[in-house]
Amino acid sequence: MDVKQLKALVTVAEVGSVTRAAELLHLVQPAVTRQIRALEQDLGVALFERTRQGMRLTDAGVLLLERARRALNELERARAEIQPTPGVVTGIVTVGLLDSASDLLAEPLVSAIARDHPGIELRVLTAYSGHLQQWLDDGDLDLSLLYDLADTPSLNVKPLVREKLWAVAPASAGLRAAEPVPFEQVALHPVVMPASGHGLRALIDAAAAQAETALNIVVQTNSMHVQKQLVRSGHGWTILPGVGIAEDVANGSLSAAPLREPTMWRSIVLGTPRTGRRAPAADIVVKELARQIRSALRLGRWPSAQPDDGGS
Repeated sequence: MDVKQLKALVTVAEVGSVTRAAELLHLVQPAVTRQIRALEQDLGVALFERTRQGMRLTDAGVLLLERARRALNELERARAEIQPTPGVVTGIVTVGLLDSASDLLAEPLVSAIARDHPGIELRVLTAYSGHLQQWLDDGDLDLSLLYDLADTPSLNVKPLVREKLWAVAPASAGLRAAEPVPFEQVALHPVVMPASGHGLRALIDAAAAQAETALNIVVQTNSMHVQKQLVRSGHGWTILPGVGIAEDVANGSLSAAPLREPTMWRSIVLGTPRTGRRAPAADIVVKELARQIRSALRLGRWPSAQPDDGGS
C-alpha cells in the first residue's frame, strides 16, 4: 500500500469513474486501474463494484476511504509544516464553526490569517455542534466552536461566550429586541424546531419543561437556514441564538425578541483535542479566533451576548 494507490482510491471514489480519475491525476487509465487492483490484492478484498453507473465502493472500500483521506491529509499537513523560511509559520488548519456564528466569524478570521500569516492554509467547516464535536473527536478538525460542553476525555474546552436565545417570528409579528417575550407566547404559535438530538433542541425542550408548556411542533429540521426560511414563509415561530438572526432582523425579513420566563442561554466554547502535539499554525488560529470573538462582542456585533469566564 502506497500513497499513489491511496490517491487513486480517493479520486475514483469521489468522481465514480476510472477515466475521470485518470484525467485528474494526470495518468493513463490503465495505471489507475493497476493501482486499484494492487490495493485490492494487497488487502484481499474488493474495494469497488464495477456497475453501469460507474465505480461504487463496497463496504470495505467505504471503510478504507475514510482512513485513506485522513492519512493523505496528515501527510499534506506534515509537508506544509516543514518550514523553508525560518520564523514563518506554515501549515494547514481545519476549523469548525457553528452554523449560527459562521456569518459573523468566518470572513474576519480568514482575512486576519491571510494578512498576518499567509503561510497558513485555512479550511473552514460549518455545522451544528454535535457534528463538529464528532469531527473533532475523529481528528478531522484541529479546533472547533461548540456549545454547552464541558471537558471530555478527548477534548479540552475553553468557555468563550454566553448568549441569549431569541423567539423568532415573521416580520409581521412585530417582535422587538427591547421587549422580551415569555416562552409561553411562543407556545401559542406553531413552532419550527431543530431536529431531535440537536443541542439547541435539548435547550428548548428543557425550557418548555421548566415553563410547563407544550409546544405545537409543525416541522423539525437540522438546518438553521431552513428554520428561518419556514418562519419567513409563515409556517410558525422558532427559537434561535441572536447571532444567527441579526442580519435577518436588520433587513426586516424576520422579527425577534429575547426569551423570558425562562430566560434561555447557551454557552459557546472552544474545543481542541487533548491528544497529540498541536502545531504552531493551529495555536495561531486558536488565538485569532478568540480575538475575533472578543472583537465582535466589544463592537456589539453579537446580539445579547457576553464573555464567559466559565464561572457560570
